Amino acid sequence: MPAKKAPTRAKKQAKATKPTTPTALALKALERIAKHEKECGERWAECTVELRELKEASKSHAARWEKLAWLVVGTVLTTALAGWVTVILK
Repeated sequence: MPAKKAPTRAKKQAKATKPTTPTALALKALERIAKHEKECGERWAECTVELRELKEASKSHAARWEKLAWLVVGTVLTTALAGWVTVILK
């Protein structure tokens, strides 16, 4: 009796692959879609948190700049008033 040949690579791959039915393909696609939606949801939540933090930071920076602007305006007006009074009283 002749010795059996070892299975070729193509035969091994053919045995390893499962038959793909439309239902199996659809289920696989739905799993990939669900995974993608989960990842997108997590990224969206991270972006929402980041945007909220940026909003708070910009509000605090705006308040600081507004204080500085009033300081500059007050200084300019006080200097102008002092100069005007000095010119008038001479």
